[in-house]
Amino acid sequence: MEITCYRDSIYAQETRTLPAHVYNLALNLLHNTPQRVLFVPIRAMQYLAVLDDEEWVFLDGVRKCWVDIAWQHFQPQQRNSLSDAVAYQAVYYQAESSLLMSRLQHELPLALQALASKSRPVQTGSIIKLPAS
Repeated sequence: MEITCYRDSIYAQETRTLPAHVYNLALNLLHNTPQRVLFVPIRAMQYLAVLDDEEWVFLDGVRKCWVDIAWQHFQPQQRNSLSDAVAYQAVYYQAESSLLMSRLQHELPLALQALASKSRPVQTGSIIKLPAS
């Protein structure tokens, strides 16, 4: 799947943090995709999150390919533990985009969890027969 995204001028930006369990789940799902891009439908908001290693962008169902919000510059290396929150930069391209942030931070984990529950392991396990002693 390929999507071309467009951006308006940056309206505002701020530093935020993402709970560790959300960041870790997103990275696990992302790194299990062969193309290293993860498409996450956020049905409750009619948004599509497009995640890659460098940024996560959020596309509104009405504006289609125009980025409303981008989460960039994740800093997982600054945390002391895998259970610590991850700092990132939220970039807003619309005046009302900042109003969506609390809802996005609530709905994205639910959408990631729904996606994870549908995912199948990429590799299959194998059974090794050990000789009886």
